[in-house]
Amino acid sequence: MYRHILLAVDGSEHSVRAAEEAIKIARLSPDSQVEVVYVADFGKIKDDVLHTEGTAGLEVARRKRLAPVEEKLEAADVSYYVTILRGEPGPTIVDHANQQHVDLTIIGSRGLNGLQEMVLGSVSHKIAKIAKIAKRVKCPVLIVK
Repeated sequence: MYRHILLAVDGSEHSVRAAEEAIKIARLSPDSQVEVVYVADFGKIKDDVLHTEGTAGLEVARRKRLAPVEEKLEAADVSYYVTILRGEPGPTIVDHANQQHVDLTIIGSRGLNGLQEMVLGSVSHKIAKIAKIAKRVKCPVLIVK
């Protein structure tokens, strides 16, 4: 089944829902492991640094964003580990998924309406677009609404 599940998170409620789906899938196979991936967006890092107290404060802020997802995974007794990457979230997640040969990538949708998504875009939409058009992702992608 799916042994290496990449769960891309950003700390939103959509990430928590994606984690719930990752748990369901991971429970289907006893040797499944979930890799929780958080991407520190280059465009937002400066803002994060300005609003925290140094590197340690930045790490604490990131861990707070991940806490609800980690709590769900721990409560479900699902094997997981956390990877923090830097870059533009969409391409960074796809590149990491391909390099790590993951079996399934799961990401929460931001829940934008059609106009907002067209104007603003979303990480999940970019991943799906990259997967469909560029055919760069080498595993299935599950987008959770």
